[in-house]
Amino acid sequence: MCGIFAYTGSKGSEAPDILLKGLISLEYRGYDSAGIFTPESGAVKTPGAVAELKKKIPKGFGGKSGIAHLRWATHGEPTEVNAHPHSDSTGEIWVVHNGIIENFKELKKKLEASGHRFVSDTDTEILAHLVEEHLKAEQNFEKAAIAALNDVRGTYGIALQYKGEPDKLIAARMGSPIVIGLGDGEHFIASDPSPILPHTKSVVFLEDGDVAVLTPEKHTIYKLDATKVKRDPTEIDWSAEEAQKSGYEHFMLKEIMEGPEVVENTLRGRLRADGGAKLGGLEFVAKELGQIERILITACGTAYYGGLVGEYMLEEFAGIPVEVELASEFRYRSPVLNQKTALIAISQSGETADTLEAIREGKRKGALTLGIVNAVGSTIARETDAGVYNHAGPEVSVASTKALVSQLTALALFTLFLGRQRALSPQKAAEIAAELRALPAKIQKVLDDREKIAVVAKKYAQARDFLFIGRKYNFPIALEGALKLKEVSYIHAEGYGAGEMKHGPIAMIDENFPSVAIATKNSVYDKMLSNIEQLKARKGPVIAIATEGDAEIAKTADDCIYVPPTIEMLEPILNVVPLQLFAYYFAKEKGYNVDRPRNLAKSVTVE
Repeated sequence: MCGIFAYTGSKGSEAPDILLKGLISLEYRGYDSAGIFTPESGAVKTPGAVAELKKKIPKGFGGKSGIAHLRWATHGEPTEVNAHPHSDSTGEIWVVHNGIIENFKELKKKLEASGHRFVSDTDTEILAHLVEEHLKAEQNFEKAAIAALNDVRGTYGIALQYKGEPDKLIAARMGSPIVIGLGDGEHFIASDPSPILPHTKSVVFLEDGDVAVLTPEKHTIYKLDATKVKRDPTEIDWSAEEAQKSGYEHFMLKEIMEGPEVVENTLRGRLRADGGAKLGGLEFVAKELGQIERILITACGTAYYGGLVGEYMLEEFAGIPVEVELASEFRYRSPVLNQKTALIAISQSGETADTLEAIREGKRKGALTLGIVNAVGSTIARETDAGVYNHAGPEVSVASTKALVSQLTALALFTLFLGRQRALSPQKAAEIAAELRALPAKIQKVLDDREKIAVVAKKYAQARDFLFIGRKYNFPIALEGALKLKEVSYIHAEGYGAGEMKHGPIAMIDENFPSVAIATKNSVYDKMLSNIEQLKARKGPVIAIATEGDAEIAKTADDCIYVPPTIEMLEPILNVVPLQLFAYYFAKEKGYNVDRPRNLAKSVTVE
């Protein structure tokens, strides 16, 4: 989604350099235009990358404070005029904004009737003009900003600046994340902590309805009714360096390679000696969890496929009925929820708009709300009753890889936690726990064979269509394998339950339509072999994800990518890794920007 970074301090005229470096650290979010403003030097905006913005900034452009933005278009095309920051009629008030102002047409009409003239097609420009209008009456920047925000409906993360008080910044949040960085003689505003971390690790996460006023020396937080509130600072425990590539060509490859460490971090301190799971974030709701009769998992995209795997885990080993819903559909239904239902939200960013609204609907209907999120202090983490942090560390590449591995690991722990409350035997729990401990080494073995996967990807790089098939636990992983290839390679790929092939997909198969079959040794192995034979009978090339030592499958499949054996419940954590590598090398072979796929954003904070 769009990225915000703002700074106020006392470091001479260094604000533009600080702001540009902050924008670069936000590029992973996906964007189509960029802009910067300082009260001393004005605004510079451009469609395209931060590198283009840098070229346009004139010599001598300086300032002690400023606001900057990366825009992903929602209202108006990605042009220089529509790029942020936007100003009022006088050029005195400037704003950057993430989100959508739902009543902007109504507000625009009223402002035009009062003589305001607009130059862009955006909803954001409304905000600067509203502050201008209220400033005429209030004669106070802070009061005018709060009054303007009370006029708008919708979602926003905002940074405001006024030339009349150049060292002052105002930030506000309603449904779109904003974090404040607390420095020594300087303060920061950002849409996530990454651009702040090179300067300070002490941050304050704003909550919905918060308005923060910052100067170099202090910060004050108000609610929309102008009452003061106190928000405790949080110390971020990962460094800016962790978000660098560590020598890898792309963040996506670096993050896939971090898989073993991610599993270890998600498990650390959470597996008990008796095979149970100790999840500190759930302990105070353990009694309620012991009484629930139904689980509903809600998520979007890759996290949704993780939830589908969780459904198999929880029903088989915890004995609880589970449903998995796309959050983007759930929020528009009339779901039947009650106090015997646990609603689990899975989100890498913890800010996914649809997933957040699903949680809020669950709370309204009395469900116990839980979160599985990676971002500490995120909105979903704060608004759920309890939850589990992934501890995956920052994920920069737009295509999610290590976050899914951590989500699946967390779901396995959650299954142990609930299973031991119910009928899961100590012996079975100990077996699952032992295999969880062994997973990092097994993932590493797959990663060590990545060059073989690169060769297979290169062989098929000219294909325009792919079918991914799997059964049971590996059905959602087939869906994820297809999604990952689509995201980074822009080719047609479909994921299917292998048992559904004869209900339509097999009509597409010919010698130019390869398939990836997840056929590891498990309870549905023979069924998968049969499906592969059906594909081969239509002359379709087949790449099999197979268990080490399986000579039988090599007689039928055109290419085999081998993984170590593990128990069926944990196969998805292992089997998704070669599919991630396959998508990565496929896209690299085609010469695409693997870390920033076109049209995609890292965190979807609007509908």
